[in-house]
Amino acid sequence: MEDDLLVAENIRCAVGDRVLFDELSLSLQPGELVEIRGPNGSGKSTLLRCLVGLHEPDAGEIHRTVDSLYVGHRSGICGRLTPIENLRWLAGIAGSNADDVSIRAALGHVGLGDARHDVCDSLSAGQQRRLTLARLLVSPAPLWILDEPLTALDDDGRDLVGDLLTRHRTTGGAAVCATHQALPTVPAGTHALTLGS
Repeated sequence: MEDDLLVAENIRCAVGDRVLFDELSLSLQPGELVEIRGPNGSGKSTLLRCLVGLHEPDAGEIHRTVDSLYVGHRSGICGRLTPIENLRWLAGIAGSNADDVSIRAALGHVGLGDARHDVCDSLSAGQQRRLTLARLLVSPAPLWILDEPLTALDDDGRDLVGDLLTRHRTTGGAAVCATHQALPTVPAGTHALTLGS
């Protein structure tokens, strides 16, 4: 228990009269991944927002012992800025001291090196998702909370997500991912949680 990065105990969330989940418990240690699945409306995004502190559950307790980074299913980027400008701004919000060299390296890692000076409104949906994923490289946090990280990505992009998760976990990080699609790699230490079943 003392190594847990995240512990959720008996949490409950309802929307109106409809209970999304009740008495839900989970814990996450370094190197672990929890993959949350379920149909639309089953409470996946609500659960993630609870875990990161953006939504208060109706009952239960959530404890985070480390910093977390939440990446929602929307891109969270400004279309009028370039990828470099967006990452500089997002890193600043997260309190990261990422410099231009690390920002350019992150954009290169996610395949946006050649588009780093393009206005983000001109990028495809897949490129915008790659930019969102680059946040993980410039705003380090031991705990990643990712909502639909595979959205709008091609096969190479999905492999990129698998690579990012693997690297993060091998360096002691952990992640919770809500997804409709199976994550590219399901190594040891991966746990599945299905909502709405």
